[in-house]
Amino acid sequence: MASHKNEVVVEVPHRISGFFEIVDEIDGIKIENPEIMGSRGAGFNLSAVGRTKIQVEKSNTPEINIFINNLKVNQKAETTHYIYNYVKKYLKKVVKINIYHNFDLPVGCGYGASGAGALGTIYGLDHVLNLKWSNIEKGKLAHIAEVVNHTGLGTVCGQLSGGLCILREPGYPCVSERINFPRNLKVICGTFGMIHTKSVLTHPKLNLMIKKAGRKAQKILVQNPNIISFIRASMEFVKETEILHILNLSELEDLIDSLNNLDILGASMNQLGKSVYSICKLEAVEKVEEVLDSYKPEIQVFDLSINKAGPRMINKKNLSFFRS
Repeated sequence: MASHKNEVVVEVPHRISGFFEIVDEIDGIKIENPEIMGSRGAGFNLSAVGRTKIQVEKSNTPEINIFINNLKVNQKAETTHYIYNYVKKYLKKVVKINIYHNFDLPVGCGYGASGAGALGTIYGLDHVLNLKWSNIEKGKLAHIAEVVNHTGLGTVCGQLSGGLCILREPGYPCVSERINFPRNLKVICGTFGMIHTKSVLTHPKLNLMIKKAGRKAQKILVQNPNIISFIRASMEFVKETEILHILNLSELEDLIDSLNNLDILGASMNQLGKSVYSICKLEAVEKVEEVLDSYKPEIQVFDLSINKAGPRMINKKNLSFFRS
């Protein structure tokens, strides 16, 4: 007997946050509801994407398997597993679900992989399981999953908004404002390795400094919302938080300084990862890559651009047995 299988692939852009303000309390009282917890800040979606493929088939026993870049991780993928645990109560049939996350850019390095995976998971499950949730409902669960698992605060809202945008208010539903940017800009990134977002968000000193510096950076950008102000606000945020010193990232600091000596719009640190991004015109790409290449083999270099798109389904098959 042939197996009945539903399959969908969802693409969600990677994203870089330039700065953010943690919003986890109101008038000194801790926020308990993860839906309204989050961040203000700004960032941009990238031409690189995270692809989430979901396969669902009938089974005699319920089963979930989760893979990240072809490595089976299951419950270690906390955000994805959280979404599955929430959704499974809506299942009317016993199924086996395989979730495959594959990312163009390194995980844990400040490229919004967890947000891309969260959105890919709920958009994909909604489709193959015929849940018929609204986009608002799907985004809400992805946001909550990130907040609860300390993998992100505002990345999901940014990825849904697309392009370069300001997150004006924390939590969900998203309150964002798109910022226009010149065409033919390049984003050249360099990555040394991971920073665990949870370790920063729960770091008492950094938490306080991020709140203060993020609030200041937000004010700079809101007063003059353009890409130059965004880069300036992001650079000020890195300086004010002292994050490079607190996390002993002197090599990152030296690289950012070297890049900012070039004729480019500007360079700063990805939030949060041992990564830098530089925004430049086409004619400056070669010089930027020369600087980044001088740090090889310790660094990975990526030639990217700003992406106005949000999540999209690119493949869907055999959606029959959940339609009844």
